[in-house]
Amino acid sequence: QVQVVESGGGLVQAAGTLKLSCTAAGNILSINVMGWYRHAPEKQRELVATLNSGDRTNYSDSVKSRFTISRDNYKNTFYLQMNSLKRDDTAVYYCNLDLIANPWRYLEVWGQGTLVTVSS
Repeated sequence: QVQVVESGGGLVQAAGTLKLSCTAAGNILSINVMGWYRHAPEKQRELVATLNSGDRTNYSDSVKSRFTISRDNYKNTFYLQMNSLKRDDTAVYYCNLDLIANPWRYLEVWGQGTLVTVSS
């Protein structure tokens, strides 16, 4: 069983910062790709950023240069540092992991989501 827990969401004023965390627990052999997604009201779910096992990152154009995805391998924890937040960043943010668990099998695991609200 693999579980993913997110934290760090909240209410912040525009131009402020927040840092989201995503911690994976369970019998994990390796994490191949970690992604942050968001889902805003009346909008489709959007890929925000990804980080793969080779440290390659990818960002959506809407967050590029403002958000940074990173990880702490020892803690199986991933982060999304969000700077210069805008009202359009308001959404529920989800952590998604593509990983290999023990006994050996591929898994895709989603977190429960954490709400980020940016006020003007």
